[in-house]
Amino acid sequence: FCRESKVPVFLFCVPYCCLSWLSDLYIFYYKVLLKMSGFDDPGIYYSDSFGGDQPADEGQLKKTQIKKRLKEFLRQYRVGTDRTGFTFKYRDELKRHYNLGEYWIEVEMEDLASFDEDMADCLYKQPSEHLPLLEEAAQEVADEVTRPRPAGEETVQNIQVMLRSDANPSSIRNLKSDQMSRLVKIPGIIIAATAVRAKATKIAIQCRSCRNTINNIAVRPGLEGYALPRKCNIEQAGRPKCPVDPYFILPDKCKCVDFQTLKLQESPDAVPHGELPRHMQLYCDRYLCDKVVPGNRVTVMGIYSIKKAGKTSAKGRDRVGVGIRTSYIRVVGIQVDTEGTGRSFAGTVSPQEEEEFRRLAAMPNIYETVAKSIAPSIYGSTDIKKAISCLLFGGSRKRLPDGLTRRGDVNLLMLGDPGTAKSQLLKFVERCSPIGVYTSGKGSSAAGLTASVMRDPVSRNFVMEGGAMVLADGGVVCIDEFDKMREDDRVAIHEAMEQQTISIAKAGITTTLNSRCSVLAAANSVFGRWDDTKGEENIDFMPTILSRFDMIFIVKDEHNEQRDMILAKHVMNVHLSALTQTEAVEGEIDLNKLKKFIAFCRTKCGPRLSAEAAEKLKNRYILMRSGAREHERESDRRSSIPITVRQLEAIVRIAESLSKMKLQPFATEADVDEALRLFQVSTLDAALSGSLTGAEGFTTQEDQEMLSRIEKQLKRRFAIGSQVSEHSIVQDFLKQKYPEHAIYRVLALMMRRGEIQHRMQRKVIYRIK
Repeated sequence: FCRESKVPVFLFCVPYCCLSWLSDLYIFYYKVLLKMSGFDDPGIYYSDSFGGDQPADEGQLKKTQIKKRLKEFLRQYRVGTDRTGFTFKYRDELKRHYNLGEYWIEVEMEDLASFDEDMADCLYKQPSEHLPLLEEAAQEVADEVTRPRPAGEETVQNIQVMLRSDANPSSIRNLKSDQMSRLVKIPGIIIAATAVRAKATKIAIQCRSCRNTINNIAVRPGLEGYALPRKCNIEQAGRPKCPVDPYFILPDKCKCVDFQTLKLQESPDAVPHGELPRHMQLYCDRYLCDKVVPGNRVTVMGIYSIKKAGKTSAKGRDRVGVGIRTSYIRVVGIQVDTEGTGRSFAGTVSPQEEEEFRRLAAMPNIYETVAKSIAPSIYGSTDIKKAISCLLFGGSRKRLPDGLTRRGDVNLLMLGDPGTAKSQLLKFVERCSPIGVYTSGKGSSAAGLTASVMRDPVSRNFVMEGGAMVLADGGVVCIDEFDKMREDDRVAIHEAMEQQTISIAKAGITTTLNSRCSVLAAANSVFGRWDDTKGEENIDFMPTILSRFDMIFIVKDEHNEQRDMILAKHVMNVHLSALTQTEAVEGEIDLNKLKKFIAFCRTKCGPRLSAEAAEKLKNRYILMRSGAREHERESDRRSSIPITVRQLEAIVRIAESLSKMKLQPFATEADVDEALRLFQVSTLDAALSGSLTGAEGFTTQEDQEMLSRIEKQLKRRFAIGSQVSEHSIVQDFLKQKYPEHAIYRVLALMMRRGEIQHRMQRKVIYRIK
């Protein structure tokens, strides 16, 4: 008799060879009998489709061993030597993070490999199985190191483990099927980030008809989701069977974590010629959310995973075949690259670096050193480089008692000839400012520079996307080909340049965005090259936008044999030693250090003008205004570059930025002198030089009278519709002792007004009106 069920069991004598399958039969028979005996006990039965129970125990045993080993690693891994004293790296870090309320820890794969090579190999090859074990181990170690915990915090929080590695990254193109479910490391640029949403890790479901609840169903991490059971397997006596698909989720009994999806694009320098960059979807959860913003260059460590693709059609069948899936990466670690362009230096400054920066700022010639370090491969343009260094450091933003703010950022415009390295300077500034955005005038629209309202493809609602000026908040916007922009697009940045906000009222969204950034613009003159004789007509900008620039430089390509010789020598040196000369020249700060120094000064220092400097500046401003007024009265023409209160504020900002370089609290008289000098060589020269004001570029009254005399004589000499040889006209006037350049000047003037025309290979002049 079978002891439990009191049912007779019959055994037969059989040959030895048949025993093995018979024993299986007996065991099966015995199990059936046991089930029959307890049929009134309601339990959930399942069929294990992967064979017997024995391997599961082995697997469990192996998992326990692995977890134990990982716990040892977290508990015992130490850095340092016995002589110098060592620290338990991960144990101390866990304790520190846990006490701060940050339940995460970053593990370096190299440390794990040095502790246990096989373990690291397992983690590389089967991360989805071993990462949860590592997190459980971290939770148990955290439990040990943080005891006793205060009342109300007895339960240990889950710890998130992030991984990082110094291995060489591969590219998105190299991710093939053999990398599936393995740890991969890829670099790229984040181009889009969704809002942070919630994802269930444990769900509770309930049957609609019989109200039976199943709690704590674990959901796999990642974008896979969970398929609800089709049938309710609780059968109660006297009740009809539950229908198909009876379950629904109980949201308030689910446990959730934050998650966010990002879109990663290949780095532009890794894309082969003539191909488009590829994209990859990333899934981040818990503490990895909101770690990066679009525009960051990152290196991502993650598990290459797959998810179901394609929408389910109306008939309920998937359009995609059964085995076909799209890939994404489940992120387990993100490192933001601080080198390169974009949002860069945001890290903390170590005490040694701070000491070095303070020593640097205390140098007497720091201003010249910084100016020399800006684009050292470009020869000359010393004043422009000094102005750019002022722009990078910026003045102090002031908030007045009545709530208004005055901007502290310096705006700079470079006007001039092609081939004077304007765009190269812009590119350099984009690389060395803490946040830099580079755009070109023709390829930028008003919405692209300020902000646009778009329809979100997922939620179909209107969302707002910031443009270049918003993305560069706290940095510099470099706009090349500023003169090629359409007029209505240029008007869009007026507000951003002076008030430093961008107001939007579109599609039911009314809001104001911050754009506290400096603008560095480069433009050519109307005629391509700067024409000294054409005066003000070289500039095609409205006074409204010109007054918003603190400094306007006119860059001319002067012909000077001495300078050309030095310049040619410099360019040859740059080309010859492009690869070999990697270290910086004596007396220059290298790029990374300069970038950190700028960021450090901008955060630590906000200087003001001293009383003596303010008094000096007031007197000089009045002189400047009266000088400009005199000039306008003499030349009988309003200047297109006005001298207004904005220009006074510009000088204040330049002086503040000079004292910020030295980390001084007040701008001294020396700073004001240098600011006035910079302003003098840029804007004032542009506004007051003969090339910009006066009738047609000749400022004196006599020159003007002479021109009008020549014109009157010319018109008297030949009637409308007649033609005369140009050579004979010039000779005629030369006999009357008129200067040759004045005669050609009048002819060019009349030609531009459309009064005369050249005919017959420019030998003959024909009068039209």
